[in-house]
Amino acid sequence: MATSDEWIQTRTGIKERHVVTEGTAASDLGVLAVQNALASAGKTAEEVDIIVGTSASPDMVWPATACLIQAKIGAKNASAFDVQSACAGFSYALTVAAQFVETGRADCVLLVGAEAMSRFVDWTDRSTCILFGDAAGAVVLERVEPGYGLLASYYGSDGNGAHLLRIPAGGSARPASIEMVEQNMHFIKMNGNEIYKFATRVTIDAVNKALKLAGLKKDDIDYLIPHQANQRITEAMMNRLKLPEEKMVSNIERYGNTSTASIPLAMDELWRSGKIDKGSVLLTVGFGAGLSWGANVIKWNKSKT
Repeated sequence: MATSDEWIQTRTGIKERHVVTEGTAASDLGVLAVQNALASAGKTAEEVDIIVGTSASPDMVWPATACLIQAKIGAKNASAFDVQSACAGFSYALTVAAQFVETGRADCVLLVGAEAMSRFVDWTDRSTCILFGDAAGAVVLERVEPGYGLLASYYGSDGNGAHLLRIPAGGSARPASIEMVEQNMHFIKMNGNEIYKFATRVTIDAVNKALKLAGLKKDDIDYLIPHQANQRITEAMMNRLKLPEEKMVSNIERYGNTSTASIPLAMDELWRSGKIDKGSVLLTVGFGAGLSWGANVIKWNKSKT
């Protein structure tokens, strides 16, 4: 391609990404993330009541990626399904998963975002193939004491912008065919400039409204974890919100855009590095195809020890 490492870093902030090996699917990465999450929570697969999956690059149209992960980890007592909202999927699925615990319908819910995005990029399209990487992230949700856990959520969608970021072929509108493959319609298509303008607009609004719903202010946030789509979007958010750099989480330089995995991946790094403890307030915000966006305010309940 007509590009360079300098060009990519300047425009995206990405220095490296990870790509699955031949024969590895999104569900395989999901299994690894799930196993790490369960070990961290001190849970076994048989103790999981529900698995909620989310992926912008599922193994197949159906069955749900969550069902495939369920079989691979031996979670024989769990029900499983997917929530599909592209890169905003984790934000949406977190609220869905939390409600099962909040209503008492489940004691232990497993949420996993798993991606093999490299399988859906056109490696001749410089505007998209430099962005996406493969990863998975998972969290375990259980009942916590009042005042902790998921405090508030805010969501929005604008289907009028669906054409700005999509995979045109492979569904019922444009079924898989030789013609579709020859035209590269089974790969990601994106209007980068419009997505940038969309993301910088809706994320600020989502953050402010989620905080209002939680009864908190910007100063109460310990860490803001945005979907890692582009470093310029993250920096624009930080500047417009007037947040100090140390509160804005960014790891895109090491992983690229990993869609539904980006938020739990960053959350996991914060937890394992000892930066968050019981009482830490996290605000996550996701955005992507749909167009869809969502923010969640979380008060961490697990102690470092």
